[in-house]
Amino acid sequence: MASTAAAAISRPSRPPLSLHSPKFHCQNFVPLSSNYPKINLRPRLRILSSLADSSSKPKPLVAAAAAAPVTVSLDTFVSRFAPDEPRKGSDVLVEALEREGVKHVFAYPGGASMEIHQALTRSNVIQNVLPRHEQGGVFAAEGYARASGRPGVCIATSGPGATNIVSGLADALLDSIPIVAITGQVPRRMIGTDAFQETPIVEVTRSITKHNYLVLDVEDIPYIVREAFYLANSGRPGPVLIDIPKDIQQQLVVPNWDKPLQLPGYSFRLPKSPETGHLQQILRLISDSKKPVLYVGGGCMNSSEELRRFVDLTGIPVTTTLMGLGAFPSTDELSLRMLGMHGTMYANYAVDKSDLLLAFGVRFDDRVTGKIEAFASRAKIVHIDIDPAEIGKNKQPHLSICGDVKEALAGMNRLLEETGVKHDFSSWREELNEQKAKYPLSYKTFGEAIPPQYAIQVLDELTNGNAIISSGVGQHQMWAAQFYKYRGPRQWLSSSGLGAMGFGLPAAIGAAVARPDAVVVDIDGDGSFIMNVQELATVRVENLPVKIMLLNNQHLGMVVQWEDRFYKANRAHTYLGNPSKEAEIFPDMLKFAEACDIPAARVTKKSEVREAVKKMLETPGPYLLDVIVPHQEHVLPMIPSGGAFKDAINEGDGRAAY
Repeated sequence: MASTAAAAISRPSRPPLSLHSPKFHCQNFVPLSSNYPKINLRPRLRILSSLADSSSKPKPLVAAAAAAPVTVSLDTFVSRFAPDEPRKGSDVLVEALEREGVKHVFAYPGGASMEIHQALTRSNVIQNVLPRHEQGGVFAAEGYARASGRPGVCIATSGPGATNIVSGLADALLDSIPIVAITGQVPRRMIGTDAFQETPIVEVTRSITKHNYLVLDVEDIPYIVREAFYLANSGRPGPVLIDIPKDIQQQLVVPNWDKPLQLPGYSFRLPKSPETGHLQQILRLISDSKKPVLYVGGGCMNSSEELRRFVDLTGIPVTTTLMGLGAFPSTDELSLRMLGMHGTMYANYAVDKSDLLLAFGVRFDDRVTGKIEAFASRAKIVHIDIDPAEIGKNKQPHLSICGDVKEALAGMNRLLEETGVKHDFSSWREELNEQKAKYPLSYKTFGEAIPPQYAIQVLDELTNGNAIISSGVGQHQMWAAQFYKYRGPRQWLSSSGLGAMGFGLPAAIGAAVARPDAVVVDIDGDGSFIMNVQELATVRVENLPVKIMLLNNQHLGMVVQWEDRFYKANRAHTYLGNPSKEAEIFPDMLKFAEACDIPAARVTKKSEVREAVKKMLETPGPYLLDVIVPHQEHVLPMIPSGGAFKDAINEGDGRAAY
């Protein structure tokens, strides 16, 4: 999902054909060999661009891109050490994090990272929130970043500890989430010897991080940490990994904090401010349009105010991607809610019938477009995105701007205010209102069985739509996107691009740490929840007020839905209960909660849902509510994979045969 704070390093999903490619992705490569010299090795740890003049000398970076990292002022920072006092590399690392404004980390210790944890105990600034699994730690760091807009930090040991964070790094890359992951590594002399718990994590993560480092000189730690935070949060945000051998952590050094950032190639690639002429072209297209639609994604999360003002000035209806939920209020009369595979009928209708599609901070994902040739086939397309790799990658625009959406929107708002031009799209809005009335989001009720959609509606009403909602992946995720009405940005935390089950609970932990005054609810499914159920221990120990509303249907619901629709309801290992005791709820989620001393309750009747949700929200601290729902429910509407709007399904469930 393109983001308002863009990436100048294009994502390394495809290896470059040549060093002269404009999308060349340069990373520090260190051969993993046991034949190191007596390590006086100091690599030049900066990113070079083939687009930059190779003859020019590196210059200090003077201007940060959009959404620059939060860094503690050096004038106000007080070190625990005297300026000329030697200290361990691990203490240098922790102080470097403090200087970046880090207050919380999600770190799980091991042999190769023990020195870092010892140093953390000496910090009066940073609190470690101890996860019970490294994947829980990296997902919590993501939740922290998604809810706050600041980089999340996780720390793991070498070998299996490092490989356990791989899914989180991939997730952060796909969803453009700024995190800094730090891993311990075996001592330098043992790298390449198949030492105990040795994994070449730099190589493993090369294609799923924005950048990564293997630290080979203790003196490089201050610069690398500073650069890592800058890269993670500038341009198109993403994950950065720092791998630190144990002997580096133990080595004594007097750090140099004053080395300036030198990223001439990277800064050269950062998009410039949009030109006024290009913005005027967009406004002319709007003036010529009869049926415009705004299609906004995660790239608009930092420009919500500018987006709302733009809509006020133009009167253009807005639809959002899964990542863009909250960038524009779902309750606004011009909101068409979410589009795509499980988007509203009226949002997909609007895109299908539009003559101008304003695609801001989006990447034309397959779950949005379906059959790409049929998507917005009648429309002129304007694409604004901060990542040049996304422009024309999936859908060729008629007009494109590679830049910060926030700046582009602010610039167009100024032009609209100066000219005073008014647009009349009233007939288009009336047409869409007819579609809203004809095809509202709806569901059926069968006696006292609890429709999962109803449970989410009740939660929305009781929280006034102001809670931070995290989710796992599956049907519950789509219902949470459809039936909770998000009022603002950073309320919705979901693994969108990667679709990582087990994301919901640890992400809620990160959100609760980042925003302690907010109501945080994990809307989860039984399949996703059990993948990181151990994090209930973290919730309890940290006494985090995380509420868990578990939509429990005893099945892998989304896979079951596809089985119903496309595989004649043949169940292929999608039942999660105990086949010998199908009448019982298995596993008993209440016992998981009891084991971690978390209050919990189960609700099985629709008439009891409101009171149960109210009690969950009013109970101090954490709470688990097990909501038993029928597995026959389907997420509707649904456009089959690879289909077009004309193929949309808007009726039926698992109670019927197909």
